[in-house]
Amino acid sequence: MATVTRLDLANALRDRFGLSAADSYKMIDIIFDEIEQSLINGEDVKITGFGTFKILSKSARIGRNPKTGIPAVISARRVATFRPSTTFRKTVALK
Repeated sequence: MATVTRLDLANALRDRFGLSAADSYKMIDIIFDEIEQSLINGEDVKITGFGTFKILSKSARIGRNPKTGIPAVISARRVATFRPSTTFRKTVALK
């Protein structure tokens, strides 16, 4: 199983649109930075036909160490989530 990296995405932009390698890498960085900043600011990021990124706030809770079974406090935190769009789910399911 292969992993798609930023470089792979930049190369795809370069090949598809004839951009320079530097410009295509900058575009990828700008897109990811914009998504990151929007999430940091508490905004949802919806990409039509792809999905929605959100930040959820999770409360502190008691959990257990799976190895020892000893109760432990799991601190409150914010987590990023992704929910694929219906179109995306259908497309991936067909492949």
